[in-house]
Amino acid sequence: MSVLIDLRRLGQSIWLDNLSRTHLHEGSLARLIEAGVSGITSNPTIFHKAVSESPYYKDDLDRLKHTEPDPERRYEALVVEDIRAACDLFRPVHEASQGDDGYVSLEVAPRLAHDTAGTVSEARRLTNLVGRDNLLIKVPGTPAGVEAFERLTAEGVRVNVTLLFSLQHVVRVFEAYIRGAKRWLAAGGEPTRLKAVASLFLSRVDTLADKRLDALATPEAMHMRGKTAVAMARLAYQRYKDLFHGAAFAELKAAGVRPQYLLWASSGTKNPAYNDLLYVEPLMGPETINTLPDKTLTALLDHGQVAARLEQGVADAEAHLVRLEHLGIFPADLGEELQQEGVRLFAASYDQLLALMQ
Repeated sequence: MSVLIDLRRLGQSIWLDNLSRTHLHEGSLARLIEAGVSGITSNPTIFHKAVSESPYYKDDLDRLKHTEPDPERRYEALVVEDIRAACDLFRPVHEASQGDDGYVSLEVAPRLAHDTAGTVSEARRLTNLVGRDNLLIKVPGTPAGVEAFERLTAEGVRVNVTLLFSLQHVVRVFEAYIRGAKRWLAAGGEPTRLKAVASLFLSRVDTLADKRLDALATPEAMHMRGKTAVAMARLAYQRYKDLFHGAAFAELKAAGVRPQYLLWASSGTKNPAYNDLLYVEPLMGPETINTLPDKTLTALLDHGQVAARLEQGVADAEAHLVRLEHLGIFPADLGEELQQEGVRLFAASYDQLLALMQ
């Protein structure tokens, strides 16, 4: 488990991208925390898999079917119990890090992805319902979601902005955080209360970019496969440094406000021809988080090599994105397509999850 200790020394947190009662009830999450995992993320797809596969939901769900007529509230009752339990397990990490780490993420309903007011209201309600300081409410990085994120930050609500797929998405979210933080301080808010992360999805970017490159089928295009997501992430980190270590954030930083860390999401390798740590080893660097599915975490613990690589090859990353555009593949357009698809996929998983509650 020394790889997790080495990453912590480097300044990167490793979170688990999978919350289920199996992990909670059988002690595996507690063991991972002891080993150095310092947070956990969830989403409708993860909870659908958990409820459909884990044996630890059946009794509670049977009871809820007799006491709670609304399937969405049945789901919520199950999930909130898991979220609270995970928050309690991570509380020592949260306290030891003085609020920098040890967070658990819970997503607002995907049907609210284009509803700013609805997202704000739901985020407030879920924050109060869970009642834990180390909760992050997941809000999608859609235009409506970014507006909701700014409002929530201005109210001191801690947020994980999800479904980001491009540099443009990342910069919009960073700027919204800075605006919201300024409003929070102007209203007399405690600076250290604020916490936010920006979840940049990786493997899905390569899947779509590779599809476009395959269609071109030129030697140059084929050589560029599997490189877009890491290039994008490295450039996103440069944008992070420009904003949060520059003049735009200087006053907030002096007041004690935390920067909004980048979180590498969708970090399990989907193409079996690629390295199983493609979205892990090249993106090791300080002031970042990587949330890993079980299989990728196992691979990291088995053969991961820790080194600060995140700022290597920045010029090559810039050149890669320029070459894509010369080939007629525009990363910003890929990001918009992927975000819309991501909203649809999470909505479908949410509907399937509610069907399990019937």
